[in-house]
Amino acid sequence: LILTGGFVQLLAGFLTFRKYDHLGGTAFFTFSALWSSYGATRIIAAAGNSEGFTAGSVAFLVLNVFLIVLASTFNVVLLCMTLAMELLTICFLLFTLEKLPLPFEIVMLSIFSIICFYGATASLANSMFGKDLMMVGTPLFTIESSKKDTKDPPPCICPRSHCTSGLRTIADLLNTGAVCGVPTDTVYALAASCKHPEAIEKVYRIKDRPQEKPICIFISNLDQLRAAAPPISPLLWEFMENVYPGGIGCIIKKGEWLKKLGVGAGYSRVGTQDSIMIRVPDLTVLVHLIDMTGPLAITSANPSGEVDSTHHDMVISRLGHKLEGVLCDGESDEVVASTVVNCTKIDGSGITIVREGCIPAGKVMQIFERVKNR
Repeated sequence: LILTGGFVQLLAGFLTFRKYDHLGGTAFFTFSALWSSYGATRIIAAAGNSEGFTAGSVAFLVLNVFLIVLASTFNVVLLCMTLAMELLTICFLLFTLEKLPLPFEIVMLSIFSIICFYGATASLANSMFGKDLMMVGTPLFTIESSKKDTKDPPPCICPRSHCTSGLRTIADLLNTGAVCGVPTDTVYALAASCKHPEAIEKVYRIKDRPQEKPICIFISNLDQLRAAAPPISPLLWEFMENVYPGGIGCIIKKGEWLKKLGVGAGYSRVGTQDSIMIRVPDLTVLVHLIDMTGPLAITSANPSGEVDSTHHDMVISRLGHKLEGVLCDGESDEVVASTVVNCTKIDGSGITIVREGCIPAGKVMQIFERVKNR
């Protein structure tokens, strides 16, 4: 019977650990060990040898004192169980010394059995149904943490990308001339509406970006570019269809067609005087954002000369105090920016790799050769 009780305590310990109740689980495991040891001494005593359990009973007495203190901050049932266990451990010690009065042992075993039965049943029922069906009481003492939540609020608006409201919030900010951090299919970027040249100017100041370095634009799909009717050769169209959407940006000749694309007042602040880099990102959330705002002026979200930001936390910590918002999308898909290809002379000398990024230069050239040969 006593060994069976040890098994029940062991089962209760596993159940409480599954409920992430580590104190209750530890107590039940300890009780299971003591319960089983107590049963073993009774069997061994019948054979006339129980001296080896005396030291173990003393160890259980000391260990259970700590459990009593912890149980007082947990619940009444566990506290009563640890107190009864302490008395039972005394019985264990007296038994190994052959000085245990039989009535005392019977009373202690009865009390402990009742408490254990209720505690194990409550743990089993509450764990199975995920709610407190059987009362276990409130703690006698509560430990209040002296630490207060001192986490500072973010320096700017930081909505989540998976929420439609968050996407709308960033779109509204961009449409009013704000600069925001956004995820892309490569690394995080700073975005400004092409309708607001002052916002594009602000991007330069935020990054300490040299004025001679041009800023590219993102569009949501290639059909937008077709609608603007730029003077693009069939070879360039074919090449773009093979690299968009994705981590390749194409530099093409600039012209008034950009205004039809929706660039508007920001025409003179994107690209160079003669060329502009255009990219179609392969990221649904960013494509939806561009559909809400029109073409966006984009550059990597890092101080000029520093490594790219690969998580929204990096953008917030490095530049958040200078931004109106950051669209939080977790870890970026890549650790480096896009590959930039100069396509302004694609029909003559071909293409040149301006910057090798997430797409290897060799793969870009393979795509071009395949398109050209076709």
